[in-house]
Amino acid sequence: MMNDECGVMNEEKRAIFHSSFITPHSSFLFSCPPLFYICFVRVIAGEYRGRVLKSPPSLQTRPTSDRLRETLFNVLAPRVAGARFLDLCAGTGAIGIEALSRGASFVTFVERVHKMCALVEENLDLLGVPEELTEVVKSDAAEYVRRTVRGAGQDWRAGAGPWDIAYFDPPYTSDYLAVLREFGAHASALLRAGGLLVVEHHHKNALPDAPGHLRRWRVLKQGDSALSFYEAE
Repeated sequence: MMNDECGVMNEEKRAIFHSSFITPHSSFLFSCPPLFYICFVRVIAGEYRGRVLKSPPSLQTRPTSDRLRETLFNVLAPRVAGARFLDLCAGTGAIGIEALSRGASFVTFVERVHKMCALVEENLDLLGVPEELTEVVKSDAAEYVRRTVRGAGQDWRAGAGPWDIAYFDPPYTSDYLAVLREFGAHASALLRAGGLLVVEHHHKNALPDAPGHLRRWRVLKQGDSALSFYEAE
């Protein structure tokens, strides 16, 4: 099945927030180019279990596999209900949507690619997720984190408060250190007490065990992928 439209949504729908300014969701949609979808991702568990999410065919997009998502949420299960969840480099939004399906109270999706922001919005509307539970921010991940630390995110629906769970999944060839350093230097401003930063990366990418005030307490490997779990010291 293919869909060659961005999808027309009511002007009252969610807003997409840019890293430097806020743009109404409707004006964003009407200006975006067509999107094409050929593959699908399913929500694994919870309220939206079995629902299909749209994904673009681009080889530059690497959705987290179902098996790895299941492994991730098996670990996070006791923490997700009621959590403030940050999905950095959100892609299709599958991780944040899985968190919502399992009871997260609020999810912010951060994605630097214009088309992918529209895709996250379309998936949220496809599922009928209440708009007050989500926010889509068009921004580079490191810049979003820096602005949150500076308190410059007060205009975002989520505000600039700390998170219970942050998930960081950039392209595997990316430089992970900019985001890790920000979290390490400002852990108390970004993570609530007992909060977690989870980083998805290639298993051969040796991430630091203790960046700043974070420490890595668990690594799970699956195929070429790995999940590193960090918490504040």
